[in-house]
Amino acid sequence: MNASASEPLKFAYWVPNVSGGLVVSKIEQRTDWGYDYNKRLARLAEDNGFEYALSQVRYIASYGAAYQHESTSFSLALLLATERLKVIAAIHPGLWHPGVLAKWVATADQLSGGRAAVNVVSGWFKDEFTKLGEPWLEHGERYRRSEEFIRYVKEIWTSEHAEFSGDFYRLHDFDLKPKPVAGEGRAHPEVFQGGNSIDARGMAGRVSDWYFANGNSPEGVEAQIRDVREVAQVHGRTVRFGVNGFLIARDTEAEAREVLREIIDKADREAVAGFGAAVKQAGQSTGDKTGMWQDSEFADLVQYNDGFRTGLIGTPEQIAHRIIEYKRRGVNLLLLGFLHYLEDVAYFGEHVLPIVRELEAAEREKVS
Repeated sequence: MNASASEPLKFAYWVPNVSGGLVVSKIEQRTDWGYDYNKRLARLAEDNGFEYALSQVRYIASYGAAYQHESTSFSLALLLATERLKVIAAIHPGLWHPGVLAKWVATADQLSGGRAAVNVVSGWFKDEFTKLGEPWLEHGERYRRSEEFIRYVKEIWTSEHAEFSGDFYRLHDFDLKPKPVAGEGRAHPEVFQGGNSIDARGMAGRVSDWYFANGNSPEGVEAQIRDVREVAQVHGRTVRFGVNGFLIARDTEAEAREVLREIIDKADREAVAGFGAAVKQAGQSTGDKTGMWQDSEFADLVQYNDGFRTGLIGTPEQIAHRIIEYKRRGVNLLLLGFLHYLEDVAYFGEHVLPIVRELEAAEREKVS
């Protein structure tokens, strides 16, 4: 068992800083996108086994998300409202200058005692760029820009005479002060990224600290992990892996399945269709047609990042065993969404997480 496999799984949750919850459905959702609700949720989450939270990034109304709080400012507010939670702010290269973002992260990291992180989103929603008057690059170029963006911020965070020369960004003898908090095993704030394409996997292997996979089967996620690891090995790097999942835990499997059925039956069909058209167009723009959402069906798209496909639906025991199967395939972190956040996060901490930890202990016993 490698070192990362022997470590306890980490858990993150999607911050509901966007209206409409985490499913594109007209089902009742006792989840609120406002700050007071999210502050309460963040404190609850860090007391129920969650180490990370990911603030979403949306700039305009789209596909059931009529209102959106900006991700970096919202992340800082949550950092200051908590004690242990690490908050990942999703950001878009092309809408941020890397030097400005690096400065923001350094300040947020200092204020929070080293708990700030970023998720670099190369972009799938063309309107967010063009309606702001920014150019929309082709798929491969978006990832080339993102890779330069990550190299730039890591350089400026760690060097007293930062230098970078690329096709998109340049940096000349720059000394950022204060720098982010440095500590054991952490030279700089963690950099996450998502994506499914060959471009995304290659970028992760070369420059990112974490690779987020959309919801998928254990076998599907394992294939992505294998590709990223092969690239990382060539570059002498180690990458960690997270997978998205929408978790519906109930006392019986029948109850959980009924919740899923109701979510899909009450889907906002127009919004789901619009979302599906936009993301499939983005995925088709990849040279090998391996972009995200390419094989997603209508029911999958009701949850933005294919979270139903991860199969975290059932009793606490069923879900815990499913989670351990992902860990066996190389997953280090589960990024979770919920229907009714306050109730479901508390249920997870009380009923699901203890079983996960018991199963992890049993796995360690087998190899000791």
